[in-house]
Amino acid sequence: MASGLITRDKEMKKRITILPGDGIGKEVTAEGKRVLQSIAELFGHEFEFKEGLIGHEAIEKTGVALPDETLSLLKKSDAILFGAVGHPKYDNDPTLKVRPEQGLLKMRKELGLYANIRPIKLFDELLHASSIKPEILKGSDILFFRELTGDVYFGDKGRKDDGNTAYDLMIYQRYEIERIAHKAFQAAQTRKKKVTSVDKANVLESSRLWREVVQQVGKAYPDVTLEHQFIDAAAMKLIQNPRSFDVVLTGNLFGDILTDEASQIAGSMGMLASASVGDSIGLYEPIHGSAHDITGKGIANPLASILSAAFLLDISFGLKEESETVIHAVEATLKNGFRTTDIADNKISKENILNTTQMGNKVLQQIEKVASKQLIKQ
Repeated sequence: MASGLITRDKEMKKRITILPGDGIGKEVTAEGKRVLQSIAELFGHEFEFKEGLIGHEAIEKTGVALPDETLSLLKKSDAILFGAVGHPKYDNDPTLKVRPEQGLLKMRKELGLYANIRPIKLFDELLHASSIKPEILKGSDILFFRELTGDVYFGDKGRKDDGNTAYDLMIYQRYEIERIAHKAFQAAQTRKKKVTSVDKANVLESSRLWREVVQQVGKAYPDVTLEHQFIDAAAMKLIQNPRSFDVVLTGNLFGDILTDEASQIAGSMGMLASASVGDSIGLYEPIHGSAHDITGKGIANPLASILSAAFLLDISFGLKEESETVIHAVEATLKNGFRTTDIADNKISKENILNTTQMGNKVLQQIEKVASKQLIKQ
């Protein structure tokens, strides 16, 4: 690869922590890291990479899901590229007290990562990969803001003495709703100026507070239209008419469900990136999970991790041109007919169905081409 195709007056020196985690997390973050290294080389930046343990692998080696050493490393970082946590061992054994997901939840809490941002933007080349009709999907472009550090995932939970009754407390405080609502409205101002807030205010008191606070915050953004939908209605409309949404704002539990549902609009979870941000550091990850059924086979789709790297460049470092270079490279790779198994249909020739590393290689080739065109324009 050619060195220094594009230079900047000021070099950017940033510390990026890679958390491969479990399952295919290691395989896909390797490709995301390669993309970041390529961008640093081509655009004249300096990225320092370090790796940390989290999840099942951390439990096996240290006894905890998020070791203090990893947390200390994260707090010194400028951005984090994350893979996934999870292992089949924990799925059907509720007696295990230390679990991989605890590492993720603790990381969000300790780093103040209260807002999950998940774009659902379709590539035209993959419209037929979804089970939804292309004419319904075409033109869909949704940006989800999911609150990450409140709700039932962090409320008091337990079982009563008789062991027959379990409870999880759904709890929200006003400031938790206010801070993510501001981020959603601010994002909407740069898009179609519409926010859809999703709750269950007809049943839940926490949702009534949610709606009240969102309405109050919305008054500070008179140029943005605010609508409210109940979670069940929103879930139905997301499949029925996804183009009706622009920015979607919702709580932790409802956001978890809706964003996974929305992933099927894109045809594969292997295509979707996400960011978890607070007021300083940002964490970037694909949404697909650890996928142990394909771990080690070399067939995992790395595009979500690569697009997460693009998200990192844009949000944490303000490198819009570099971020768009990565996105255009992914688009060009798809337009050239290359696919991984999860997004390939019977029209794709066998030689164009690539493994994880091969797909990464194609994107890297396109990154250099896109960067070269930008140099010529200058």
